[in-house]
Amino acid sequence: MGELNGKVVVITGASSGIGRSGARLFAKGGARLVLVARSLERLETVRSELGEDVLLVPADVAEAGAASRIIDTAVERFGRVDALFANAGLFLEGPVADADDEELRRTLDVNVYATLSLVRATLPGMLAQGSGDIILTSSISGHHAIDSEPIYSASKHAVQAFTHALRQQIRGTGVRVAEIAPGMVLTDLWGFSEGDPRAAERLAASTGIRPEDVADAVRYMLTRPAHVTIRDLVILPSAQNI
Repeated sequence: MGELNGKVVVITGASSGIGRSGARLFAKGGARLVLVARSLERLETVRSELGEDVLLVPADVAEAGAASRIIDTAVERFGRVDALFANAGLFLEGPVADADDEELRRTLDVNVYATLSLVRATLPGMLAQGSGDIILTSSISGHHAIDSEPIYSASKHAVQAFTHALRQQIRGTGVRVAEIAPGMVLTDLWGFSEGDPRAAERLAASTGIRPEDVADAVRYMLTRPAHVTIRDLVILPSAQNI
C-alpha cells in the first residue's frame, strides 16, 4: 500500500462519504493529504483517524478565491501538489419547473464552477513540474441524462465534457486528467450515514456500492504507470438498472 508514498493529494469534500474514504485509503498508501470541506470540526474528526501530518483547509469551494487559497496553502505546506481529487458536489433532483433558483445556482456553483476553478488553480504548478493527476468526481448522470435529476445531470455532463477537452488540451505534458462516474453510492447523499445497518441489505442485493469502493477505484487510477490514463471510470452497483 505504499503506492502513493510521499505524494501530495488534495481532496475536496473530504469530511464525509467518498472523500473521507479516499483520505483513509490514500493515507494508508503513504500520501500526504490536504483535506478540504466547509466544516473544520468534521475535518478534525477525519484527521484524528489519520495522524497529525494532514493539512486541513476549511473552505466553501464555490466561493470566489477559495480554489487559489486551497492550492496556495497546500504548496506552502508541502511544496507541491501531485494529485487533485475534486470530489465536492451537491445533488439536486426533481422537476425543473419546481426548482428553487438558489438551489439551482448553488448546485452549478459547486459542481461546475468550483471544480473548474480548482483545476485552473492547480494546473500551472503541475505543468511546471511535468507531472500530476487531476481526477474529478462526475456521476453516471454525467454519462446518461436522467429525467428525475436534469439539473444535476447537466452539471455532471459539464464535468465530463471539461475532462475530455482538458485532457486533449494538455496531452503530452505529463499531467493526467480523468473523471470517475459512480452510480448509487451508500452515503449521506442518499440517506445512508456511515455505519448505517441498512447498507448491508443494499450491498447484498447489489443495488448500492460503498464509498470505499469508489475510493479504491480512484486509488487505482492514481497508481497506473505514467504512460496510462484511465480517462473515464464508471462504477456501478451490479444490479443498478442503467
